[in-house]
Amino acid sequence: MTSIIIVFPKAEDGKSIRNLLVRHGYEVAAVCTRGSQVLNYTDMINRGIVISGYKFPDMYYPELKNSLPSGFDMLLLASPRVCTECGDAEIICITMPLKVQDLISTLEMMCMNQERRHKKLRTEPKQRTDEEKRILWEAKEILMERNHMTEEEAHRYIQKCSMDSGTSLTETAQMVITITKL
Repeated sequence: MTSIIIVFPKAEDGKSIRNLLVRHGYEVAAVCTRGSQVLNYTDMINRGIVISGYKFPDMYYPELKNSLPSGFDMLLLASPRVCTECGDAEIICITMPLKVQDLISTLEMMCMNQERRHKKLRTEPKQRTDEEKRILWEAKEILMERNHMTEEEAHRYIQKCSMDSGTSLTETAQMVITITKL
């Protein structure tokens, strides 16, 4: 489920929106009055949506958006003037006065986009660092030399051992290297 953080300069405004969202089945992780509080919460959560007013005691919404980690989207609730001046295509705007259905449908769309991006990131293969590639190559060379395997056979052997032992490919390659040095 997507984490939602609400930030408005007046705590009552944030609590009203939280209550509205909770009545519609959303979980709200935090209600804040300052941008710095939001950033503290985002350090503990790796992705989510920030529902925001436009001005806080310590910063404005563009500063907050630029400070958010990459897994966070922003929903700005502001006057029509502020929404038309918002030049950031990554910030979704809803004009005030707020229509409940606009908020709920927009939030639903944003949550679906968050989930889709999260699933896509999980299905992409993890990129190995140069050090991990070096370890894997060294282990394959050892197997090719000592056991007269092709590179493909050595890779499959390390893969199978990795799956059988429940360790990562790099950890298994490191074990092959360590065992041969004994």
